[in-house]
Amino acid sequence: MVIASGRSTRQVASIVEHLRERLKAAGVQDIAVEGLTQGDWVLLDAGDAVVHVFRPELREFYNLEKMWGAPTVRSAEVETPA
Repeated sequence: MVIASGRSTRQVASIVEHLRERLKAAGVQDIAVEGLTQGDWVLLDAGDAVVHVFRPELREFYNLEKMWGAPTVRSAEVETPA
């Protein structure tokens, strides 16, 4: 499970659309997406991987990291491809 944030509903939707395109290009089939039209909390289910993308307020409210006991990785700690 991956939990991420976007700064706005537009950015949340854009993150999920980009991820869906990349997964399809990688050959992943049967990708389900829920919440895309609202863009507040979007769930992308790619079978073995589930991605939650929130606006910051909703991510803080639902606090899935605490519920699942997940470690938090800040964006500054994530390596981006060159």
